Amino acid sequence: MTTAVSIKLAVPRWHAGLTREHWRVLAASFLGWIFDGYESYALVVVLPFALRSLLSPKELQTTAIWAGMAIGVTLLGWGIGGLVGGTLADYLGRKRVMILSVLAYALLSGVTALSVSFTMFAVLRFITGFAMGSEWSTGVAMLAETWPDRARPKGAGLLQSGFGWGTLLAALVWWAIGRLLPLGAESWRLVFVIGALPALATVYIRRALNESERWRQAVREQRWAATERDARTERTTVARPLTITEIFRQPESRRRVLLLLVMSFASMVGWWAISTWLPAYAQDLAHAEHYTNLAAWSSRAATLYTIGTVVSYMSSGFLADAIGRKGFLLVTYAGALLLTPVTYLWTHSVEALLFVAPINGFFTLGLAFSWMAIYLPELFTSSVRSTASSFVFNSTRLVAWVFPILAGSMIQEFGGVSRAAVTMGMVYVLGLLVPWFLPDTTGKPLPD
Repeated sequence: MTTAVSIKLAVPRWHAGLTREHWRVLAASFLGWIFDGYESYALVVVLPFALRSLLSPKELQTTAIWAGMAIGVTLLGWGIGGLVGGTLADYLGRKRVMILSVLAYALLSGVTALSVSFTMFAVLRFITGFAMGSEWSTGVAMLAETWPDRARPKGAGLLQSGFGWGTLLAALVWWAIGRLLPLGAESWRLVFVIGALPALATVYIRRALNESERWRQAVREQRWAATERDARTERTTVARPLTITEIFRQPESRRRVLLLLVMSFASMVGWWAISTWLPAYAQDLAHAEHYTNLAAWSSRAATLYTIGTVVSYMSSGFLADAIGRKGFLLVTYAGALLLTPVTYLWTHSVEALLFVAPINGFFTLGLAFSWMAIYLPELFTSSVRSTASSFVFNSTRLVAWVFPILAGSMIQEFGGVSRAAVTMGMVYVLGLLVPWFLPDTTGKPLPD
């Protein structure tokens, strides 16, 4: 008994040995991802009200289609910007690209508040999405390359929780503005004004963060292979290959990227084409039950959904280490697949929806995106890590951006959210198939 207790006490805590530099890396990446989360969910919660200001009475008869277009062009910009910024981070460094990304989308968010037409609104959403795209991959690569292996999955989960805290902040800001309505029907514009505040964070990032030494060393030593398995067969070259082509040229890297893209596609379509309709669905249920102040019910559902997401993000690293990467992925997509009909087909009152919403958020936004922060950096080397992570995370938006528009059309055709959501939710089946063909990196060191 004494020996067992001694062995247990000898195991260091996951955060033992982390220095101030480690926590500063997490803080800077976390801040950037908070702002991304805020900006993304701000669009979702205020979109019904923005459209009432920007569309004509005739156009408002097809609101779902216009809403899908607004979300779709944001995704398109995010996807393109992520591909560009993620690749640049492997050439210019993680820190520099992160600063430029945060500053650009903060300023563009503020300008969105000045929109006078849907066209102007959509163009600004596209450009803001473009600016947001590269922040995630730079932060994930930076943390993965600076944190010790034992703590890395937990740190990645905490970083990813920034998106959840950002969405929660957006929901709370809209709740407060919705109660006060200082600008009346135009109060939605204040949400985007507040979104300009992240520009101040660039001062902290610039002063507190050092560049990734692991990335610098890989570049100095001219190690261009995309995976450790590819490195065994690749010949070293002095000229650096283009990273976006290198991850497809090498056989093992290409296989991993293509499989990961399928899972990323399932997560992306599942959230943007299904879960983003949850606030509107809450309004529909509240209206059917003859409640007043439908916006309040929408805000409650959005807030609870986001609370479930934050809990999921913060626990994801611990869960991934406890049950392994493959088990984590299977639990993620099985839960998301089940929660879609539970939410949109079997929940018939707004009170019941408030109970289901955080559980839905735990799987469809929390776990469904956490695996990318935890698992992706473990599959690629430092010279292409940001490019590969960004490509998997962002390129699916170049396809997924049409699905919010498609979902909007389906909702219009089916006469409601439920059938359209359940039909689109079948995409989660893909996430149950792919993990069987990918390596399990649990407990293994980060590839150099």
